[in-house]
Amino acid sequence: MTDLLDRDPDDAEPTAEADAPSDTAPPPAPEPARRRGVGPLQLALATVALLAGAALFLSGFSLGARTATTPGTPAADAELFAPFWDAYESITKSYVGDVDRGKLVQGAIDGMIGALGDPYSSYMSPEELQRARESIGGEFSGVGAEVTTRPTDPATETCATIGPACRLVVVAPIDGSPAERAGLLSGDVITAVDGRSVDGETLDDAIARIRGPKGTAVVLTVVRDNGAPLEVAIVRDTIVSRQVEARELAEGSVTYVRIAGFSANAARQFEAAIRAAREKGITKFVVDLRDNPGGYVTAARSIASQFIGEGPLFWEEAADGTQVATNAERGGAATGPEIRVAVLVNGGSASASEIVAGALQDTGRGTLVGEKTYGKGTIQQWVDLTAESGGFRLTIAKWLTPDKRWIHKEGLQPDVAIPANGAGAGEPGPTGDPYVNAALEVLDAVAGVPALSRAA
Repeated sequence: MTDLLDRDPDDAEPTAEADAPSDTAPPPAPEPARRRGVGPLQLALATVALLAGAALFLSGFSLGARTATTPGTPAADAELFAPFWDAYESITKSYVGDVDRGKLVQGAIDGMIGALGDPYSSYMSPEELQRARESIGGEFSGVGAEVTTRPTDPATETCATIGPACRLVVVAPIDGSPAERAGLLSGDVITAVDGRSVDGETLDDAIARIRGPKGTAVVLTVVRDNGAPLEVAIVRDTIVSRQVEARELAEGSVTYVRIAGFSANAARQFEAAIRAAREKGITKFVVDLRDNPGGYVTAARSIASQFIGEGPLFWEEAADGTQVATNAERGGAATGPEIRVAVLVNGGSASASEIVAGALQDTGRGTLVGEKTYGKGTIQQWVDLTAESGGFRLTIAKWLTPDKRWIHKEGLQPDVAIPANGAGAGEPGPTGDPYVNAALEVLDAVAGVPALSRAA
């Protein structure tokens, strides 16, 4: 499970909002939580700065000299850090091979965070940090095509390493993207990137090579309809991924909205979809959070606020046990008493998805339909180091539902349970999706709608 409940790294200065709405996008987190979180983070940053700065020095020959040559080391911690500086000195002075001091520092930071034993706190190299931010932020620089790996054997469901038995296939170019303008088509098989074969690579490896700085060019070698290889030159651009899908169901009486992730873009797309539905007079909504691993807490707040007009959406609990509420933003698109919401969840609904689902469940604004959720009840802060050192995520708080339930490792129980993957749920029903069928029943919606398609 990917852990994705994070502070938005662009939300540099969260401010307090007891009752007043925010006028920034994405909306800020409450100031009290920020103030409490800054203390530990400042300490963490100070420690990191100590390690990075000290990489320019050799440790001294005695404890006193070592303290003098490692400025920033608190006197009370000098003895604690002595083994570290002894090891650093031995490596830099005695190791027979080449020593990259920058990598030594990165390794020290990685080991320090790893020693916490927290699966949601982690060090990231500059490259890993960039890819993680692109993934969670819903915006990246690339060609704008959804790609996947598909096995050549129909009897095999998935494949991991690209090669003769596993092809890199274009699912679809994004509307208006460089890939679409260059003529890339759904079903194209990508065999090489800039003349180098993708065989032996994973999907992530191939995507990393296809993506690149805006304005640069990449040449994809593709095979179309088993024909001769074609070379497609594409100039990369900034791509905003589509994270919200909306459609009407039940003869136009229900709006179905699927959310794939929680970025600032997703929050804006979701609000636009709900407002468009309300302009048509629609009062019934199905919000699909299945297999949504989460994202930014600010996006979760914005999305939940479309249905909840006031009061706590969730609580943050700091290391000292202090709890502070994050309240709903004013001006939500569907906060009236006539609004009815069914929320689809499963074991892949985690983190920010659970914030939204828990808020709707505790406030009585929505009915959870599906399976028990994943159960991730912590919040992470992203911290940038230097351009050469990358950054890290650190768990800084617990989050609790409006009723102050901590669902970590427990998950949210649905109000209407559906067997795992819909198995044994009976006839296909009006949509072919047992979760959606159950949601329509919860909303007392009209049956007889076409089957929903699902992303491969």
